[in-house]
Amino acid sequence: MAFLKTVSSQFFQAEIPYKPMGKYVHFLTVRITESYPLFQTDGELNKARVSSGIKTKEAISRLTMFKRKQSTPERLVGRELLRNYGFMTAEECEYNVSFAMNNPDCIIYGFAIGDSGSEKSKVVVDTAFSITPFDNAHETFTLNAPYENGTMASKGEGGSKPGEVTSRINQQDHIKPQVFFPSIVTVKDPTEAGFLYVFNNILRTRHYGAQTTRTGRLRNELIGVVFADGEITSNLRWTQAIYDEMNLAEKLRSPDPLNEDEVMAAATTTIQALMEEEFIVHTDFIGNSFTPMLNEVKTLIRSEEGMQSILQQADAEAKDYAKKHIKNQDKKGTAKSK
Repeated sequence: MAFLKTVSSQFFQAEIPYKPMGKYVHFLTVRITESYPLFQTDGELNKARVSSGIKTKEAISRLTMFKRKQSTPERLVGRELLRNYGFMTAEECEYNVSFAMNNPDCIIYGFAIGDSGSEKSKVVVDTAFSITPFDNAHETFTLNAPYENGTMASKGEGGSKPGEVTSRINQQDHIKPQVFFPSIVTVKDPTEAGFLYVFNNILRTRHYGAQTTRTGRLRNELIGVVFADGEITSNLRWTQAIYDEMNLAEKLRSPDPLNEDEVMAAATTTIQALMEEEFIVHTDFIGNSFTPMLNEVKTLIRSEEGMQSILQQADAEAKDYAKKHIKNQDKKGTAKSK
């Protein structure tokens, strides 16, 4: 079943292949923080010391967004949709508890269930780096936990002494709004339905990092899609190229946040230049050439009928693949994602 008119079917597999077949699709994404998310390990924000640019060799510390902090929220959005449209139940497939092994989430994003079976993820996401340095991209907040009366002073709650001021105060580093993380999401050997399934998950996902009611908001802006017969440049190199271009144009105005339009323009021109350096066969939909595809996909996924048809096709393909290639698919066990 063909969904798209703006993309040739030659870029997709007719069915999910068992062995790698050398067809890659790369989603060119710029992730933009819109609140104060947390990407942390052991209580500290993740960061790395790297060169600021490709040409600019000065070392800086950058915030990092690790692989699973990107792919996990996106696959969870897909799982919600599968349950919402009746293609999966929470009882038969629970994330990191027991995988059903025969739905689009399990087959596209992968799983591992000890001796019962495993499937390698066809979605490849690498660590993303902030364009701006760590020092300009985070802020320390003092957090408190007031009593129900709205103050930090006790009125005898829980056996405490009336008038006693609580010591429940802590400090936590948060990532600032309008911090940009260029990120390439790669899907290996996608069918058209699988391509649209991942595409939709990227567009729909809004919260990343530590999940709380007040933080974590992030928006994904896609600037293009590249179809190729191999891997393309890394997130770090793309980020460094953007830094070089914006630095040369004097558009890094610390401590002010970056201008989104300027970031998108730099991201587009730099990825086009980097793709010209590649020695693989590739077809690029970037910038203006990407707009018709993006509009067609958005039109398709914003309707209930369109979303239903994509999920139905993706589910049929996943079940057909599982039936042919996954043993013991009806057995359940303790599982974790791959």
